[in-house]
Amino acid sequence: MAHIPEPREEPIGHGPYGIEHLLAESREKLARVSPQEAFELQRTGGLIIDIRPESDRLTHGEIPGALTVERIVLEWRLDPAGSHRLDGLRPERPIVLVCNEGYASSLAAAQAQELGLTKATDLAGGFRAWKEAGLPTTAAVA
Repeated sequence: MAHIPEPREEPIGHGPYGIEHLLAESREKLARVSPQEAFELQRTGGLIIDIRPESDRLTHGEIPGALTVERIVLEWRLDPAGSHRLDGLRPERPIVLVCNEGYASSLAAAQAQELGLTKATDLAGGFRAWKEAGLPTTAAVA
């Protein structure tokens, strides 16, 4: 008969390798910005990159002037030395990554910094915070 291991006492996902740890570690590297700070960065030449899925952008609207790069290809588009990179990427250019609530964008911004984009960060609270702040958005399609 096969040996069945005893259940773990600590919850799965906690400790040095859980998502909460990874998120906290990522955010330690970032100078996260408010919606107003992101708006000002965009106004002065920074890039806002929306990593939300198309369905979210259609349902809730978009930030005018933001580039859209879905999360699945983000690292290839953000690699300053890569052949699939976005135009205009420079290590010193401010880049604000935006997701729906500010979680996935924190992970993505930390990854962008590891790719050499030293001024990459994310929008605290994500698109929802931007919209709640009354900043410009395009109309939702749905």
